[in-house]
Amino acid sequence: MSKFRNHVQLIGNIGDDPTITNLESGKKVAKFQLATNERYKNANGEKVQNTDWHTIVAWGKTAEIVEKYVVKGKEVGISGKLKTRNYETKEGATRYVTEVVIDEILLLGSSS
Repeated sequence: MSKFRNHVQLIGNIGDDPTITNLESGKKVAKFQLATNERYKNANGEKVQNTDWHTIVAWGKTAEIVEKYVVKGKEVGISGKLKTRNYETKEGATRYVTEVVIDEILLLGSSS
């Protein structure tokens, strides 16, 4: 039952080539944007498509897989959890960022 707590699964397309960072500790981190689409008909019967963008972060072995195989346009499935962090701007304002930290990635479609 604990797997249901803070668990995210998404299928979507990579918005841009991932950014890979090698940390001093030797650990690798990958970051990319994932687009998910929702299609439906509105009250007038018109087809509507909404696209949501999600910031995805991968660490370690998962980041290595992202680095080798993930490119802009590729369809992937991801599984992970939501993480919210904050930072302070130069002006002193606090900003909050919510990201999906993944532990699994499934390569689905070919690149566009």
